[in-house]
Amino acid sequence: MNSYFAKVGAVFAKDVRTELRTKELFSAMFVFSLLVVIVFNFALPGKTTDAKDVAPGLLWVAFTFAGVLGLNRSFIIEKDRGSLEGLLLAPVDRSAIFLGKVLGNFTFMLIVEVVITPIFSLLFNYSVLNIGLVPVILLGTIGFAEIGTLFSAMAVNTKAREVLLPVLFFPIMLPVIIAAAQATTAILAERGFDEWGGQLQLIGVFDIAFAIVPVLVFEMVIED
Repeated sequence: MNSYFAKVGAVFAKDVRTELRTKELFSAMFVFSLLVVIVFNFALPGKTTDAKDVAPGLLWVAFTFAGVLGLNRSFIIEKDRGSLEGLLLAPVDRSAIFLGKVLGNFTFMLIVEVVITPIFSLLFNYSVLNIGLVPVILLGTIGFAEIGTLFSAMAVNTKAREVLLPVLFFPIMLPVIIAAAQATTAILAERGFDEWGGQLQLIGVFDIAFAIVPVLVFEMVIED
């Protein structure tokens, strides 16, 4: 078991080292999410007083778009450099590769979210910095990374890989995005746990389901 998690950590460490050298993934995700926030800020003139009504949804739209951009690059970089085959030839279980990739995507997305959230608060003059959002963001990001990594592996061997991932991703992730936005609205409005606990449970169930299913089918997906 320790050997298995060591292999997961090795895949994760490889992605982190690659990103530290190139800064390709993080910079693209950050710039894109920042542009989304700025566009929404200027697209809602005179409505900053009602920011509390739109901020939760816009925040998760920014997270989602940035996440899709990053997830789309999860396997494409290795595919384009010809190193994906080498990764698949490594003497490790395919599920270890999947979990290592999920951990890497989760980390990169979380860093972008941590950076963009205070910028969002500044631009909209409405603070979304609330400790109660931590479990919502963590669980939501885990779900993003799980299903996004699976669909990224599925799309990487197709000609329309940049288009296929969003087409597959958004219909599956929509319930989580809606639940996360609703929970964020309730938390920022300082409502009780009973009003947003259900959404948090829904996201948790999704995370558990998509931690199991992709592990079982990843080998078939990545080799087709």
